[in-house]
Amino acid sequence: MTDFFNENLTSLHDKLVNKEISAVDLTKAALKKAKNSQSEINAYITLNEENALKHAAELDAKGIDFQNILSGIPFAIKDNLVTKGLRTTAASHILDNFVPVYDAAVIEKLTSLGAITIGKTNMDEFAMGGSTETSYFGKTANAWDHTKVPGGSSGGSASAVASGIVPVALGSDTGGSIRQPAAFNGIVGLKPTYGRVSRWGLIAFGSSLDQIGPFTRTVKDNARVLSAIAGKDQRDTTSEDQAVPDFTKGIEAGVKGLRIGVPKEYFAAGIDEGVKKVIKQVIAKFESLGAEVDEVSLPHSKYGIAAYYILASSEASSNLQRFDGIRYGFSARKEGQTLEDLYVQTRSEGFGAEVKRRIMLGTFALSAGFYDAYFKKGAQVRTLIIQDFAKVFKDHDVILGPTTTSTAFDLGSENDDPVKMYMNDLLTIPVNLAGLPGMSLNAGFSDGLPVGLQIIGKPFDESTIYKTAYAFEQASQLFTKHPEVNF
Repeated sequence: MTDFFNENLTSLHDKLVNKEISAVDLTKAALKKAKNSQSEINAYITLNEENALKHAAELDAKGIDFQNILSGIPFAIKDNLVTKGLRTTAASHILDNFVPVYDAAVIEKLTSLGAITIGKTNMDEFAMGGSTETSYFGKTANAWDHTKVPGGSSGGSASAVASGIVPVALGSDTGGSIRQPAAFNGIVGLKPTYGRVSRWGLIAFGSSLDQIGPFTRTVKDNARVLSAIAGKDQRDTTSEDQAVPDFTKGIEAGVKGLRIGVPKEYFAAGIDEGVKKVIKQVIAKFESLGAEVDEVSLPHSKYGIAAYYILASSEASSNLQRFDGIRYGFSARKEGQTLEDLYVQTRSEGFGAEVKRRIMLGTFALSAGFYDAYFKKGAQVRTLIIQDFAKVFKDHDVILGPTTTSTAFDLGSENDDPVKMYMNDLLTIPVNLAGLPGMSLNAGFSDGLPVGLQIIGKPFDESTIYKTAYAFEQASQLFTKHPEVNF
């Protein structure tokens, strides 16, 4: 059976083209790994076994496209991306019987290139959470230590890639939901610039913040996937008409002369000392590679958590109004009940505790008596954060620091303290508020667990992020298999 730890998209593609393996072989391997790991990892909500094998057989019969590196490659898809004919739940009871009639834009792109959807991955309910423990379908475990969280909300996708179950997965990032699980699982995760990738078919959480991006084990593979899914989409008015380059071009140019800003706030109180130590070693590595490193300041980043949870919850309270028990999904319909009773009972039974908490917070912040005090103030803080980043980027090419304040924490350890859980996104949220691209990749280890390195770039300058990350990846060689995984 194919060992995805010892492969990348290039090696898999070469073997497919040379007929050393078939698309059916790869698909069977990914499905078998998914099933074998489910009791320990619980990375998937729904598998796409019959359709995936059928698609793979069709590709083999037609012949793998030698010019298309994604042809015949199995993918995992976060379960808030709609998939035609395949159950899409957003990890919520309220959607546990929902089967969409169309594909999300990114799924259309990948399918047209011959990528094979293996299944839908577990996540925090409606992407609201930082540990993949709020899912109606049970918690997901970290790939490195099954007693730890995989991060959230895209924990299923991250753990599936890090466990060698599948070579590539898609996630979504509203406040760090790609980068944080990538950090906790020691893999590469990119949140593109807001508007770089179409959100058509993404079940919305915070519409001004959500962005779809890829998880991979290597930087170059990540760049290839972004090239495939990016681009203007007329169905998404927030998608930008920006040229989509081959993000692998120039990726090996090195970082000599690159200007790196390191925010002093990213090493303040509250950041784990083991994380600080690893990131300082990374900074020294970049200096040895010829980069110019300066201390900079993002003074308003400390207000990012407060601003985010007002703005994102406000958008969520509006977006989730569509789940009413009438049009689709779960319904608590009973004979003789009023329409209002139907709404209340359906949402009371269908939504989990964290989703209800954020809906109530958002509704409160948008109410007539509190809009100016909360929502408007949060929007003003967002503008200040955008201005802070713009100031730093006048003199620097990228910003570098830790992705998370700590390594992966114990399953269940923060469930009763939502504020403590929210603080895990301290270093990732400002990037979403500013609409910037950001990546996490493995920086090293603290007490045996991966530490994430976050690289933040200028708007639509993912190419520089990839070049920076690739230089470190090649110098550090940290993308190795860990011994505990054997699916």
